[in-house]
Amino acid sequence: MSEIPRLVDQLRRAFNGEPWCSPSLLANLEGLTASQAAQYPLKNAHSIWEIVIHVANWTAIVRRRIADNRPLQLGEAEDWPALPTDLSEANWQAALTDLRTAQEQLLAFIETLPEEELDRTIGATFEPPQGNSYTAYQMLHGVLQHYFYHGGQVVLLRKLLE
Repeated sequence: MSEIPRLVDQLRRAFNGEPWCSPSLLANLEGLTASQAAQYPLKNAHSIWEIVIHVANWTAIVRRRIADNRPLQLGEAEDWPALPTDLSEANWQAALTDLRTAQEQLLAFIETLPEEELDRTIGATFEPPQGNSYTAYQMLHGVLQHYFYHGGQVVLLRKLLE
């Protein structure tokens, strides 16, 4: 099996499948209301809603970075966008839809990517001290690591909401 189907499989499992290490990102978000997602149960931490917007943005950014073959530096507002002023259930569901859409668009893009593109270096993707350049392969693995990292945060924040 080539690497592209393996990457797609791993991204699907981490996002809404059955990964071996923990529940998927969507499983961790299941059943949350807008009111719960907007709360800040831990001082100086992001809300679950902010995490969802952040993960959706970064999933889309990685796709754009690989597709455009350029780093796309971000400001704080793009990295951690503000919550909408209307914290309604409809807007929470829209944020979840945006997250699913970013994942679907990334998977569709990866499935068209020639295997040799995985080794292409994109360029410096972060400001120092992280710095460095990453290959498309490393960035795609970074997306699934991102899903697990923030999925774990969601679990902890949910526990604090109880």
